[in-house]
Amino acid sequence: MKHMTQAGTQVTSTLLEAHEAEVLQQWMQQLREDGALHSGRIREAELQTQCGQFLRLLREALAGGSQDIESAAFAPLRDLLADISASRATQGFTPRETTLFIFSLKQPLLDVFARHAGASQADALAANWSIGLLLDRLGLYTMEAFQKTREELIVRQQQEIAELSTPVIKLWDGILALPLIGTLDSQRTQVVMENLLESIVQQSAGIAIIDITGVPTVDTLTAQHLLKTVAAARLMGADCIISGIRPQIAQTMVHLGVELDVVSKATLADAFALALSKQGRMVARRRTEAAASAPALSGGPRQG
Repeated sequence: MKHMTQAGTQVTSTLLEAHEAEVLQQWMQQLREDGALHSGRIREAELQTQCGQFLRLLREALAGGSQDIESAAFAPLRDLLADISASRATQGFTPRETTLFIFSLKQPLLDVFARHAGASQADALAANWSIGLLLDRLGLYTMEAFQKTREELIVRQQQEIAELSTPVIKLWDGILALPLIGTLDSQRTQVVMENLLESIVQQSAGIAIIDITGVPTVDTLTAQHLLKTVAAARLMGADCIISGIRPQIAQTMVHLGVELDVVSKATLADAFALALSKQGRMVARRRTEAAASAPALSGGPRQG
């Protein structure tokens, strides 16, 4: 088996060097038939350039007589596939569209080798066996590179969403509000804590209101995350008020035995009023000008 693979590598290298242009032409035709250009995410000229680079680097790697894609000879080809995979992952290509770039090369190579291998059936069989194994390995490498980029992209997007979904709002001098929406997990708690502490320092805030109106449910773990945030704020010299605890959440917390060792209010408005009172301020309705100038009404009897 090993001898056959080595012989196939030599035959493949020789045939590819002699008929590279023909392989490229048939490969592009195969990609068109497989719908590689239907999505509109890549132009034909760009695709042809990538195919030409791949065949050239493949030929140069095989010239050394090895089929080990982890070897130094295949390093330029691996770099090309990593770049192509990363580009396709960023542009929204599907895994099938990405691996199609490699696997669609099989049939063109087999057809060209069959026409030009000569009378030696052994050479044709060895070349077919060799290129089949090689393209399978390269296809797997491409898929792994694509998946890695997709995972990194998803993690980065999750971090960006977490940062955007945890804004710290200045309600008044020394009073901040942190409205939370969605589930509060460990990673998001870290983002929430960093944003809140940074804002406390920048605004010299003494009170922080954490509003959980948009949090679907509060379980033991969520309560622990909230308490961590409150404790961190207290270390920075700021008192915390929790607002937005709905009746359903209150019942759940009582049922689970969850205790929030912090002042809580039902609404953000109530929490804001409490924060103002802690600063010696209050919210009052302003008397209108007409009401102020109107004569006072007396409920007593007329005197005549």
